[in-house]
Amino acid sequence: MERLHDCVARGAARTLSVLALCMLAACGKTLGGYPNHAAEPSLVAPSKAARDDRTVYMDLIRQMQQQGAYYASLAHIDAYRQRFGDSSELRRLQADALRETGQADAARTLYQGLTAGDQAAAAWHGLGLVAAQQGQDAQAEQALLKAARLDPVNAAYLSDLGYARLCAGRFAEAREPLAMAAELAPSNAKVLANLALWAMLTGNDAQADDIMQRAALPAAGRDDVRRLAVQLATRRVQPRTTGAAQPSRTTTSTPKPDVPGSMLQRFSASTPAYEARP
Repeated sequence: MERLHDCVARGAARTLSVLALCMLAACGKTLGGYPNHAAEPSLVAPSKAARDDRTVYMDLIRQMQQQGAYYASLAHIDAYRQRFGDSSELRRLQADALRETGQADAARTLYQGLTAGDQAAAAWHGLGLVAAQQGQDAQAEQALLKAARLDPVNAAYLSDLGYARLCAGRFAEAREPLAMAAELAPSNAKVLANLALWAMLTGNDAQADDIMQRAALPAAGRDDVRRLAVQLATRRVQPRTTGAAQPSRTTTSTPKPDVPGSMLQRFSASTPAYEARP
């Protein structure tokens, strides 16, 4: 009986010892699981969460602009800047939104401040679009050429450069960037529409029809390409006065044909990549 009592006592003592060690281990993890770096967990976790929040918010702003909600994106850009600070991409997105909402001067200022950094190609592209909006064909083509040189595999930049040359009546020079864009983005209906437009303007109607068929353009879209080809051909015969950009259409003696900024706008619900509104 005494042996049984001793065994129980020794077992109880061992159990208490184990529990004590467990409690100490638990306390050790609670008070300092990372020796000499007690603050490390509290720094790492929030930093990762903040990065995730920034990424999600930036994606939201991009999606808004892809859907054409440029005014809403401007509000969220301000909110993002207050919460996370500024960045070159944020300024470029702001410039894009300002351009799309008719605030060309403010957009140009932002773009000009980005032409030497990691957003340089996009900034030159934006400057080209602003120039195109204001009817400055030469300036638009120069800026778009810089964008395409900085990002030579960007099909949108190449297509916009080709379209700018079409608008300037330089059909032969438009061929190379338009062909490059079509090969880089062979399933992009917007890019192929601009290439079909070039084919029509150079008298290759059969080729234009083949390109539009390959792009699966609807009948209304094909009619728009043909109509635009006529307008641009007429514009070439009756060019605008050279020199400084005209402040408005009403200041020219010959009305400018109602040429949309690009055939891009015919095949997208969002604002086109290349815009040359008066």
